[in-house]
Amino acid sequence: MNKQTFFAIVLAVLFVGGSLLYSSSDKNEPLRANDALAAKFERLSKNGNSSCSGAFTQSIDGMPDTSRLQGSCCSPMDMHRYAEQVTGLAKYKNIPEIPSDPYDIDTGLAKKLKAYYDSELAQKQQEAYDYAMANANEKGPCCCKCWRWYVYGGLGKLLIQKYNFTGEQVTEIWNLSDGCGGAGDHASH
Repeated sequence: MNKQTFFAIVLAVLFVGGSLLYSSSDKNEPLRANDALAAKFERLSKNGNSSCSGAFTQSIDGMPDTSRLQGSCCSPMDMHRYAEQVTGLAKYKNIPEIPSDPYDIDTGLAKKLKAYYDSELAQKQQEAYDYAMANANEKGPCCCKCWRWYVYGGLGKLLIQKYNFTGEQVTEIWNLSDGCGGAGDHASH
């Protein structure tokens, strides 16, 4: 599939999903939304600062809250998968704790979510969390216990506690928020 055909498909997905990245009455807006997604992908896929290392995980607490955690951890980003993720996460735009882009996360939010990782859950809440752990593509919030594991594990607990998310809903968020790169899920390592 050529690049133009791919972007036409991405645009169609954005229309069908009911949300463009930008809205306007301008007839050229779909092209700009498409260009914006492609430009962001290009920037994030080439200029990320994310790493799976324990040192990177520990360094987050010392980063300014206004900085960004960007790019993939394990594999190069995949444009098709990136468009699916951003489009899928758009339906959660009213929940401020859910990052809208798994490859571009506000450090202040990451710190907040990481702190939730050690939260105790009530029995029914723990059952929902355990369901997500067993059923997410990565068999957890990420493929390894890197910073994403703790940030998205904390997000799962926050969503269960604050928004009464089910295990199925947390699983969907984790699957859409996979930041390892590549076209899909990764084997745990």
